[in-house]
Amino acid sequence: MKGNFVAVVGPSGAGKDSLIGFARERLEPTGLIHVVRRVVTRLADGGSEDHDSMDEASFAQAEQDGAFALTWEAHGLRYGLPISLEDDLRAGRVVVANLSRAMIPALVARYPDTVVVAVSADRDVIARRLAGRGRETAESIQQRIARQVADRLPASTVRIDNSGALETAGEQFVQLLQDVAGLPRADERRNAPSSLPRATPT
Repeated sequence: MKGNFVAVVGPSGAGKDSLIGFARERLEPTGLIHVVRRVVTRLADGGSEDHDSMDEASFAQAEQDGAFALTWEAHGLRYGLPISLEDDLRAGRVVVANLSRAMIPALVARYPDTVVVAVSADRDVIARRLAGRGRETAESIQQRIARQVADRLPASTVRIDNSGALETAGEQFVQLLQDVAGLPRADERRNAPSSLPRATPT
């Protein structure tokens, strides 16, 4: 496949979806970036990511029918990445998706050129973001923060701290995606000679 997979991982509340949304707004119009809509066995709401929903039975049937490139379970929910993402990889696009850290070994086995981006944030920032969603109790928030996942990430993993302003981490992520896609960065575009014909003084 000509394209590259960029997997975004990190704890709940680190701001992965916000980071992906920032980059999508900047780069999807180029046609070289595709952000995957995950399928989740949870109804969409204002406090969660923009995803497609399925009930348990429909998800299981879709999985059996080969509709997913990858599936996993976390927090009592099923998650899936549509197999259609491989059309974008074949077309040479950079495919971006939010994944579970535990699924990275399986993802890299399927797509060896995967670039992994690990997003982190300070514990108090994560707690505040999770509380702001309004979906969880204080106890469940503390359980999420305390949850430890074995870091089986590749040595080449790019790590981004998203504790501060979204624009700071967002620009780092955008630059990474530009590099993966082979797009010139903003500073390179400013310094590049113009390809437009110069006006001739009269």
